[in-house]
Amino acid sequence: MARMADRKQREVQSMRANVAHYGLTPEQRRALPPFAALKAFEAIGTCGGIRRAAEALSIDHAAISRHLRALEEWAGSPLFDRASGSNGQLTEVGARFHRAIAQSLTDIASAAMEFMPQLDDRHFVVWCAPGLASEWLTGRIGDFSAAFPDIQIELQPIEILPEAVDNNVDAHIHYVVDAARQEEAPAFRSVELLRPPILAVASPAFLADLPPFENPAALLEAPLLHEASFDQWRRWFEQHGVESEGKLDGPRFWQGHLTLAAARRGQGIALANALLVGDSLRGGELVEVGTFPPVYLGSYVLTTRRSRWRGEALVNFRRWIERTLAN
Repeated sequence: MARMADRKQREVQSMRANVAHYGLTPEQRRALPPFAALKAFEAIGTCGGIRRAAEALSIDHAAISRHLRALEEWAGSPLFDRASGSNGQLTEVGARFHRAIAQSLTDIASAAMEFMPQLDDRHFVVWCAPGLASEWLTGRIGDFSAAFPDIQIELQPIEILPEAVDNNVDAHIHYVVDAARQEEAPAFRSVELLRPPILAVASPAFLADLPPFENPAALLEAPLLHEASFDQWRRWFEQHGVESEGKLDGPRFWQGHLTLAAARRGQGIALANALLVGDSLRGGELVEVGTFPPVYLGSYVLTTRRSRWRGEALVNFRRWIERTLAN
């Protein structure tokens, strides 16, 4: 038993020694420069200059310049010949340092890719705003499957910010309100799909006993239906030059397709973009209230991680949905 215990202890010590062998020493860890600066410097040397590095990393060239200055301060030596412009050459010291780190970063990237989920062009996951999913996309997704029978599409209606999209999601379609637009994170890429007008709609039965609405301000006297807040109606009235502060009331349904369901059942007047209500207007379930100038409050946007942008399934889906929206 004692010999077994000794052997087990030697195995544990051997494992610890191997871990220590492959890890950094405290001195090495303290010597490491900032990783973001290393990434920027690798791109400068590989791509041939600051501006080209900025394009490759999808960040502002001023940020690349800051990373370069930080790395030069750490190295205590110029690494880039600025006299030759933003697309100039590395100094002799810089070129030597670049050769040393480029291979190491290549090894790190290769190791990371082994752990990342690989692109599967046969299984395509789409997150979509619930209103668009229920009112428009579900009625057309069969056309995509017929055109691309080898792609198994999975549609998940979900309200979530694009930044939460992980590596298991291929595309995220969401509505971006103009007033809430933000700068896109570097890891993502987006394309605007459609900028539809916002319409006031109601059921024919609801409007049957009401006089015509001659102007947008007249709608303040009617039962209005809202999503999560009064903001959409407030912005709609604002676009028409109507002051609505303190004058808005009515039930809130938190999601657009629920608000439209209430409008179809004669509960009041709802706001919706023309894409969501197109089928209902053509089928007579809803009618547009008034003949007012068009109002635009936002756009539908498709967002994905940059690593997936050129995937075959995504390219096919993006082209299909753009063609479908254009018809």
